[in-house]
Amino acid sequence: MPHKPFKAVIPAAGLGTRFLPATKAMPKEMLPVVDKPAIQYVVEEATGAGIEDVLIIIGRNKNNIANHFDSMPELEAKLREKGDDDKLAKVEHSSELADIHMVRQGEPKGLGHAVLRARSHVGDHPFAVLLGDDLIDERDPLLTKMMDEYDKRGGATVIALMEVDPAHIHLYGVAAVEATDEEDVVKVTQLVEKPKAEDAPSNLAIIGRYVLGPDVFDILERTEPGKGGEIQLTDALEELATGGGDGGGVYGVVFRGRRYDTGDRVDYIKAIVQLAADRDDLGPALRPWFKEFAQGL
Repeated sequence: MPHKPFKAVIPAAGLGTRFLPATKAMPKEMLPVVDKPAIQYVVEEATGAGIEDVLIIIGRNKNNIANHFDSMPELEAKLREKGDDDKLAKVEHSSELADIHMVRQGEPKGLGHAVLRARSHVGDHPFAVLLGDDLIDERDPLLTKMMDEYDKRGGATVIALMEVDPAHIHLYGVAAVEATDEEDVVKVTQLVEKPKAEDAPSNLAIIGRYVLGPDVFDILERTEPGKGGEIQLTDALEELATGGGDGGGVYGVVFRGRRYDTGDRVDYIKAIVQLAADRDDLGPALRPWFKEFAQGL
């Protein structure tokens, strides 16, 4: 029997302390990347993969996120009156992207806990988890490939992996893997949360995209707090990888495209520069200036 349609879950309850004071009153997910908030790129990625139902997990002082995806009649009327159709289309686009829902996480108990808060909304649907810190370039589709693998492998959990410098491996969950008969698709045999470089089973790090079946909720319910005293999604995935749950194990899609990490200040600036330079409306003016600026350093 075909499964029910995929839903999307976007955890967005973090405090964004690395961006203080900018995030004192504004969610980090609303920080602009060129001219759109970071979270809009993530929602657009989900809808671009055909997902129409999106749940955003929010925390305290995150109402700006809900406001962004809501309609704004006064602003829309003013733009319509001025005949500014281009800006009107951009404003309306964000409120028409998908059927968007919000739920509060309450206490910040980790990514696993945030995902567990989606249980009543997701129900028995398969779902994708997209972390707002990782922006995946729309020219390098990842989520559609992961959803295809979920279907192909009978509802197995699918995670996104990327090769990283061993010097940075301690910042990630890391996978031990076995090859499959498909290029850039691996069978995950072990997951370790933020290991030391000498203890890492590979240089394949988990990046912020997961395609999961509803059986993960039962595992998260009994998952004890791990590193940092938080309920780690990686710990639940480790159980699935070693035979727990009703699915067919855990597979990884190795991503080799363009990814922008907006959770770090330096990488956030790089993301803005890279995306702006590639745009037809901004790139021609920016690229010569970048060269001049770099020569002056």
